Amino acid sequence: MANVRDLKKDINYVLGDIIEAVYVWEYENTDKDTKKSEAIIDEAIAVFDALIAKVNAKNVENAKAHFKAINVELEAKGKALIEKINKLG
Repeated sequence: MANVRDLKKDINYVLGDIIEAVYVWEYENTDKDTKKSEAIIDEAIAVFDALIAKVNAKNVENAKAHFKAINVELEAKGKALIEKINKLG
Protein backbone atom coordinates (compact mmCIF):
# COMPACT_ATOMS: atom_id res chain seq x y z
CA MET A 1 0.00 0.00 0.00
CA ALA A 2 1.87 3.04 -1.26
CA ASN A 3 -0.36 5.89 -0.16
CA VAL A 4 -3.89 7.23 0.08
CA ARG A 5 -3.73 8.86 -3.34
CA ASP A 6 -2.95 5.52 -4.99
CA LEU A 7 -5.81 3.83 -3.13
CA LYS A 8 -8.21 6.54 -4.32
CA LYS A 9 -6.96 6.05 -7.89
CA ASP A 10 -7.46 2.29 -7.60
CA ILE A 11 -11.02 2.77 -6.39
CA ASN A 12 -11.71 5.20 -9.23
CA TYR A 13 -10.18 2.99 -11.93
CA VAL A 14 -11.77 -0.28 -10.81
CA LEU A 15 -15.27 1.08 -10.42
CA GLY A 16 -14.91 3.27 -13.50
CA ASP A 17 -13.96 0.23 -15.57
CA ILE A 18 -16.95 -1.67 -14.21
CA ILE A 19 -19.31 1.15 -15.17
CA GLU A 20 -17.69 1.33 -18.59
CA ALA A 21 -18.21 -2.42 -19.04
CA VAL A 22 -21.91 -1.97 -18.28
CA TYR A 23 -22.16 0.80 -20.86
CA VAL A 24 -20.47 -1.43 -23.44
CA TRP A 25 -22.93 -4.23 -22.65
CA GLU A 26 -25.85 -1.81 -23.04
CA TYR A 27 -24.44 -0.56 -26.35
CA GLU A 28 -24.06 -4.10 -27.68
CA ASN A 29 -27.49 -5.21 -26.42
CA THR A 30 -29.77 -2.35 -27.39
CA ASP A 31 -32.72 -4.75 -27.70
CA LYS A 32 -32.54 -5.82 -24.04
CA ASP A 33 -33.99 -4.19 -20.93
CA THR A 34 -31.49 -1.98 -19.11
CA LYS A 35 -33.04 -1.98 -15.62
CA LYS A 36 -30.57 -4.56 -14.29
CA SER A 37 -27.58 -2.90 -15.91
CA GLU A 38 -28.60 0.51 -14.56
CA ALA A 39 -28.89 -1.05 -11.10
CA ILE A 40 -25.30 -2.29 -11.42
CA ILE A 41 -24.15 1.24 -12.29
CA ASP A 42 -26.05 2.64 -9.29
CA GLU A 43 -24.48 0.02 -7.05
CA ALA A 44 -20.98 0.79 -8.37
CA ILE A 45 -21.51 4.48 -7.62
CA ALA A 46 -22.72 3.66 -4.11
CA VAL A 47 -19.67 1.45 -3.52
CA PHE A 48 -17.42 4.25 -4.79
CA ASP A 49 -19.00 6.77 -2.41
CA ALA A 50 -18.76 4.40 0.55
CA LEU A 51 -15.11 3.48 -0.08
CA ILE A 52 -14.02 7.08 -0.62
CA ALA A 53 -15.76 8.06 2.63
CA LYS A 54 -13.82 5.31 4.42
CA VAL A 55 -10.54 6.47 2.87
CA ASN A 56 -11.23 10.05 4.00
CA ALA A 57 -12.04 9.02 7.58
CA LYS A 58 -9.68 10.89 9.89
CA ASN A 59 -10.14 9.16 13.25
CA VAL A 60 -8.62 5.76 12.45
CA GLU A 61 -6.58 3.90 15.06
CA ASN A 62 -4.47 1.69 12.79
CA ALA A 63 -4.20 3.40 9.41
CA LYS A 64 -2.31 0.58 7.70
CA ALA A 65 -4.90 -2.04 8.66
CA HIS A 66 -7.74 0.36 7.80
CA PHE A 67 -6.46 0.98 4.27
CA LYS A 68 -5.70 -2.70 3.73
CA ALA A 69 -9.28 -3.53 4.71
CA ILE A 70 -10.55 -0.94 2.21
CA ASN A 71 -8.41 -2.51 -0.50
CA VAL A 72 -9.80 -5.98 0.31
CA GLU A 73 -13.35 -4.60 0.29
CA LEU A 74 -12.74 -2.96 -3.10
CA GLU A 75 -11.55 -6.27 -4.52
CA ALA A 76 -14.51 -8.21 -3.13
CA LYS A 77 -17.16 -5.72 -4.23
CA GLY A 78 -15.50 -5.29 -7.61
CA LYS A 79 -15.60 -9.04 -8.21
CA ALA A 80 -19.26 -9.17 -7.16
CA LEU A 81 -20.15 -6.39 -9.61
CA ILE A 82 -18.25 -8.13 -12.42
CA GLU A 83 -20.19 -11.31 -11.71
CA LYS A 84 -23.43 -9.35 -12.03
CA ILE A 85 -22.27 -7.96 -15.38
CA ASN A 86 -21.43 -11.46 -16.58
CA LYS A 87 -24.94 -12.64 -15.65
CA LEU A 88 -26.63 -9.93 -17.72
CA GLY A 89 -28.25 -11.34 -20.74
